Amino acid sequence: MRKFVRHWMAAQRDLLSPQAIAAVILAMNEMETAIREGANRGIIRIKMEELEFAANKWLKSYPHAMWRENVEVLLVAIAVAMSLRTFFPFQPFKIPTGSMQPTLYGVTSQNLLSDSHFKKPTGLERVKEWFEGVSYVHVVAQTDGVIDRLEPVERFLIFNIKQTLWINDVPHTIWFPPDFGEAPFKGDPLAYRAGLTAGHLYHKGDDVVNLRVSAGDHLFVDRFTYNFRRPKRGEIIVFETSGIDRLPPDQQGTFYIKRLVGLGGETLSLKQDYEVENTQGFGVVPVGHLIVDGQSLSASTLHFENLYGFANVRPGEKKLKYQENHYFGHAMLWGLAPGNNFLVETNHLFVMGDNTFNSSDSRYWGDFPKDKVVGKSFFVYWPITKRFGWGNQ
Repeated sequence: MRKFVRHWMAAQRDLLSPQAIAAVILAMNEMETAIREGANRGIIRIKMEELEFAANKWLKSYPHAMWRENVEVLLVAIAVAMSLRTFFPFQPFKIPTGSMQPTLYGVTSQNLLSDSHFKKPTGLERVKEWFEGVSYVHVVAQTDGVIDRLEPVERFLIFNIKQTLWINDVPHTIWFPPDFGEAPFKGDPLAYRAGLTAGHLYHKGDDVVNLRVSAGDHLFVDRFTYNFRRPKRGEIIVFETSGIDRLPPDQQGTFYIKRLVGLGGETLSLKQDYEVENTQGFGVVPVGHLIVDGQSLSASTLHFENLYGFANVRPGEKKLKYQENHYFGHAMLWGLAPGNNFLVETNHLFVMGDNTFNSSDSRYWGDFPKDKVVGKSFFVYWPITKRFGWGNQ
């Protein structure tokens, strides 16, 4: 009670008269003396009543006191959380796309509408899948008709609350939908993953959405280390994209995660090893290993051990079939197409995604200032898969 009255008086001190301040302080001191001298409960209770009387007489009452106190507590909690976010050396980060697969995964999904033999697991197998970040989304048409509209996901803080699609003016709500990641060309991620098309006629009882969604990797970014040393080649770094002029406007103002391959002043190129018959719309793509200032990087180079998993092609083998989520070396495209060299500007960095068939990186939009770097990949904390931990360096 004494602590509360002291706080109340401190908040109003500039509005109170000297007489009011003195009266309240006297009552607080008398109560504190009684406690310190070990007075019995009766005397302490009397001093509490005297303090309550003095506070009610001399201090100004607040309207809606309960609401004021709750709002104050909330604001303090927000201030503490923001302080921790500012000064805590590890910042949570969510992998937005598949550009770093198979080192780090973005959101992936399986459209079960095309797999009539799939059976959703139950029991312990379903618990195991939950820890692996797997969610199921199933929507059945409640009426005949086409999809009138698809509302964006409603969020509260960091939580997805619901998403609603309308069929013939009947709402079909998905509660607590998983993160669907990003859709290309600014489309809705659910529509992209579920294959929803305008004008498709559904009948009552038809499956509209039937998805198995695997969460993207959530990791901590080490914002501490680069205060004491420079980023090293091969490390996986997180950087902000604002101000990178050659990036499209819709990719500005966000954060990317890529592998650092080139430092300021270096000349980069790719030496072809073989060709891959690609399914990402590029046809046959030459694939090679990185050359830095005339020196080849290989699978024995630190942080590049896994990136050339298929570099040792058998004699006479010129082409490989594209296999999703496999390492092939680096696709020779755009800025590092066959015959191209790239000179990294001083105090700039050049990055590439490990999934170089499906990565918007420095081959497309060039290098960027090193002060854009936020930190380096440190620890995958969710989901609990083979990538869990700090082994994905």
